[in-house]
Amino acid sequence: MSKTIKHLSLSIASGIALGLSWPIQGLTALIFISLIPLLYLEDSILNDNSKLKSLRIFIHSYISFLIWNLITTWWLYNSTLFGMLFANLCNSLFYALIFLLFYWAKSRLPYRSAYIFLISIWIAFEKLHLIWDFSWTWLNLGNVFSEKIYWIQWYEYTGTFGGSLWVLCINVWIFQLLKQQDFTSIKIIIRKLIAPLIAIALPVAFSLYLYQKVEVQDKVIEVIMMQPNIDPYNSKYKLTNEDFLNQLFSQLKPHLTKSTDYVLTPETYFSEGYGEELLSFRKSKIHNELQKKLASFPNTQIISGIQFYDTYFKENAPSLTANYIKKNLWVEYYNSALSEQYQKDIEVYHKSKLVVGVENMPFKKILKPLLGDFMIDMGGTVASRRIQQKRSVFSHSMNQEIAAPVICWESIFGEFVTGYVKEGATFLAVISNDAWWGETPGHKQLISYTRLRAIENRRDIVRSANTGISAIIDARGEIIKETKYDLKTVLKGDITSRSKLTFYTRYGDIIARWSIFIAVLFFLLAISGRFKKNKFFK
Repeated sequence: MSKTIKHLSLSIASGIALGLSWPIQGLTALIFISLIPLLYLEDSILNDNSKLKSLRIFIHSYISFLIWNLITTWWLYNSTLFGMLFANLCNSLFYALIFLLFYWAKSRLPYRSAYIFLISIWIAFEKLHLIWDFSWTWLNLGNVFSEKIYWIQWYEYTGTFGGSLWVLCINVWIFQLLKQQDFTSIKIIIRKLIAPLIAIALPVAFSLYLYQKVEVQDKVIEVIMMQPNIDPYNSKYKLTNEDFLNQLFSQLKPHLTKSTDYVLTPETYFSEGYGEELLSFRKSKIHNELQKKLASFPNTQIISGIQFYDTYFKENAPSLTANYIKKNLWVEYYNSALSEQYQKDIEVYHKSKLVVGVENMPFKKILKPLLGDFMIDMGGTVASRRIQQKRSVFSHSMNQEIAAPVICWESIFGEFVTGYVKEGATFLAVISNDAWWGETPGHKQLISYTRLRAIENRRDIVRSANTGISAIIDARGEIIKETKYDLKTVLKGDITSRSKLTFYTRYGDIIARWSIFIAVLFFLLAISGRFKKNKFFK
């Protein structure tokens, strides 16, 4: 086999292994060896006599990460071809640059330090991917265990970055052991692999122990979740908010009782035209009709998705997120959650983590002069939206419960969700619209990731989706009840109230913060050239 074909085979092997390990493919254990072919590739190129080493490292690693991205997130095509290509091509580029940076550091640091740098810079990038304008956290390595909740109950201490650290360390460890061994001696290889296999088994054993230790709570909350199954591309935006209101109570009628504590509707359930004007909503027909309906159910709080807007009559944009309508008229849109309870003032939360290119333009100050107001159309109002900087929660006037209104995409962000729980949330109320991607792995992966938030915070979760999958998830991450995709239905069930804070809820992404520190430290050491060409460390 020629060197070129060998290198290409190694890069393809890593990409396929990463892709097949991902939820919901079902081969999770592959993640512990998925990076080994790529590590062999880098080591082979480093030590061969051919030129253009950096370019070859970049191209082959890019192929690996592009295959990984395409296998796991090809379904974005269902909503937008451009969005799918942009997300996959850019995300692959970012990971390839990380691997290229590792290759560069390897020539300027002790080998062991270089691998520590790889692990820390990878995790540091995952943290960056949670907070910057190009945020696309779908492939953070810790997410890979979302279908293996019995393996990762210790996420209540580490969050998903504990999983990323676990995966990276095992891959590097096994690679180093295999690299040092003669492949003709299988017995030696097996004996050497015992230690990393134990390092895989022990966290799983600890997880099973924690699973059994999760306390059963006595206080029960009765919740109803709507799944209206409305086509978001066509039907949804031909209906009025009055139509949605009538449909809501028509679906609720057989299920709503005096003992119902909460009713959830999906993200942007009320979304006629520009939405409802935020400042005048208390005088709106929707609010008044909701109050009339709830008069017979004073114990019930409705948490609904809604689109709000504010108007500004100014010559210049009042903010970076304001949308130009016509001369001297600007509109701010909000993707919001609304709390309505009889004779209780409304509470509103505005979605704070927006989908890149759909709800916000990344680096708008830079890109808007180049691209104009270009946004990706996934149905509905194609416009920038304004966010809320701090999490807020909805209080119940009768049972003293506090709901965390998590809107769709926000459920992917671990430390972000802890902000609701720190504000006193006793359970998480996730409202979503999963219809954009059709019957693909997209909506299944999204609810799968939501299970991680239950474990991290030890909170029960109720989830209302426009269409599949609405669900009840307990504090262990178990799905207790769920609906099918493409089905108009109502899901009713009980959850428990919880108030204790986990270690992760209190302290968040400690592993990521330490990784950033270590990555910066080793990067500066590499730049300094202090260890350059120091053969002793090899």
